[in-house]
Amino acid sequence: MTEEKKRILVVDDESDIRSYLRTALENAGFIVETASDGNEGLETARRILPDLISLDLVMPKHSGVKCYRELQKDKSLSKIPVLTVTGHARDELGKADFDEMTMSGPGVYLEKPVSPHSYVSAVRKLLGLEPLEPQESEPKELHNELSRAMKGADKEALQRALDVLKGKLNK
Repeated sequence: MTEEKKRILVVDDESDIRSYLRTALENAGFIVETASDGNEGLETARRILPDLISLDLVMPKHSGVKCYRELQKDKSLSKIPVLTVTGHARDELGKADFDEMTMSGPGVYLEKPVSPHSYVSAVRKLLGLEPLEPQESEPKELHNELSRAMKGADKEALQRALDVLKGKLNK
């Protein structure tokens, strides 16, 4: 990274997710701080004034939505870009909070699980940095996406998809 190193605050209650996201960002050249809930996230944000905050939606003690509301009330923090990273966008645990965050909040989110490439790409985009080169080797992520799409498809759609795949493979 040729530009000045950016400081990112990752707020997530799951230690393995914090570690995973931290590693992805550090490998991309960012300086990373972490927090385990919204309260700790607010304290850390006030102390370090990060360039971007990666915020989990559903957390005990102080949720991502509550944290985001508090960030918006603080003039020194309200302009910091926020990336919501959640595994609860569509379930009962997080749907209402997710809807609030996307309607009145930053509107930028990623659904867990996230690949390091897509996560770092989203962070770079929010910071106005040069995009990452497209990654050719994400077959697992593409396979998972295709599998999810196939679950809801009818027989005709599945047959068309199979025909397209066979046509591409036979070329």
